[in-house]
Amino acid sequence: QVQPVESGGGSVQTGGSLTLSCAASTYSSDCMGWFRQVPGKEREGVACIVTGDGDTYYADSVKGRFSISQDNSDNTVFLQMNSLKPEDSAMYYCARAVGSGCRWAALTPTRYNYWGQGTQVTVSS
Repeated sequence: QVQPVESGGGSVQTGGSLTLSCAASTYSSDCMGWFRQVPGKEREGVACIVTGDGDTYYADSVKGRFSISQDNSDNTVFLQMNSLKPEDSAMYYCARAVGSGCRWAALTPTRYNYWGQGTQVTVSS
């Protein structure tokens, strides 16, 4: 499928964990990214992964807490989120940058071609 489809959002308490999943058909040179957005703020890049070699990139705000991974046999990208904080609450989006790799696309939303509908993550204190 061209359009990524996210799943796995929900509500959790501070310090808890959630795993988001994103199903999408990809090429080996694509970059798959996770972004988040809260109302009134710009969309923020969280993490991305190169579908071919698995190189990963993270925003400083989530390093050491979030982990992006993929199952190429199942065309699925995961975002494991640990030690969640209230400020992690947002709508999380999965996106695909076609043929660019992640060095170029990185965590810049405008460089991604296809977007999912989003899944809500709420972290309560």
